[in-house]
Amino acid sequence: MPRAETTTDVASDAVAAIIADVRSRGFDALNELALRFDGVRQDHLLVPREALREALDQLDPQVRAALEESIRRARLFAEAQRPLDTDLEIGPGAGVSQKWLPVNRVGLYVPGGLAVYPSSVVMNVVPAQAAGVASLALASPPQKEFGGLPHPTILAAAELLGIEEVYAMGGAQAIAAFAYGIPAAGENPELEPVDVVTGPGNVYVATAKRLVKGVVGIDAEAGPTEIAILADAGADARLVAADLISQAEHDPNAASVLVTDSPELAERVREELGRQVPATRHSERVETALSGPQSGTILVDGLEQGIAVCNAYGAEHLEIQTADAANVASSITSAGAIFVGNYSPVSLGDYCSGSNHVLPTAGTSAFSSGLNVTTFMHAIQVINYDRAALQEVSTHVVALSRAEDLPAHGDAVSIRFAD
Repeated sequence: MPRAETTTDVASDAVAAIIADVRSRGFDALNELALRFDGVRQDHLLVPREALREALDQLDPQVRAALEESIRRARLFAEAQRPLDTDLEIGPGAGVSQKWLPVNRVGLYVPGGLAVYPSSVVMNVVPAQAAGVASLALASPPQKEFGGLPHPTILAAAELLGIEEVYAMGGAQAIAAFAYGIPAAGENPELEPVDVVTGPGNVYVATAKRLVKGVVGIDAEAGPTEIAILADAGADARLVAADLISQAEHDPNAASVLVTDSPELAERVREELGRQVPATRHSERVETALSGPQSGTILVDGLEQGIAVCNAYGAEHLEIQTADAANVASSITSAGAIFVGNYSPVSLGDYCSGSNHVLPTAGTSAFSSGLNVTTFMHAIQVINYDRAALQEVSTHVVALSRAEDLPAHGDAVSIRFAD
């Protein structure tokens, strides 16, 4: 399968050193790293409340309206995802239940870099709020052109969602700060450690999340964005090309893959790319992504083989542009999100479908899920047996404890019924 060559392995040593530095020197390390990577001198990492309010006051009204609608739709879907508690009576006096609880505190990361991502603020914050998380902190890289604060559109989105704890910090150092916390220093208040870290980022952010996993929960080790499009001879080449470009726009390492059983469509798409790529704003970036080893066209013998290829690839975003697209989509078992038909492009999911755009990449959709409410929750099982219920299974517990050569396990049950 076409795959990006960049892996987290290349950054492991550098990121491990950054994490160690942040753990040992706290705010001093964060300030030095901001100067090194962002060209910003900082005295305060916590964004002032007035900066958040000012950013929202100055936000373009059309952008504000779009964010408000994105939030509304995302909240509807997130609240519908809340899992139900389970309460089961296995036998008389034998109760087992499971209850879902939100984690106490979450660190949400919003990248900077080649683009501005207020949509990632929405996608991270809304499901955490729907889960009932009480304490949310958000980090985004400081921007030299904005006085060392994150981009004002990021701040405006945070204010719109009621997030007051926003930090101007980026990269692996932000992940380390969330995972381990930072003691108060001078005028900088304590940054308390979190239970879960989520959000997309570059290879250094993904590596940092991998290295702190176990100290905190993470959503995923996301790599460069991906789109795969399963299309047949009847697909509209203009739409296919436009959608491939839309994801290639993100990053020179972004993957755009066409899977089709029609050589004629493949050629029409190639022609369309030749027309559309030069006309798009980030044409150089798009051209680099489309010509890289992670992108290409996969020709298959038929639709059934195309489905098998898509399941093996496990795309972050998979579009189905075939006849009877909904039925074809039902055969997909590995994808971060599936976009069905001509009027469900990936860019809809990026902004305003109600679904979440923080999704598994690099084939990990075979065993992991996109960001959702349960990312910010944990389940606790509760066992409540009375005397008669325990006595009913006591001989089984004793037998199994002896089979495992752990007799004290059985004794802990038997002693309850000794004279």
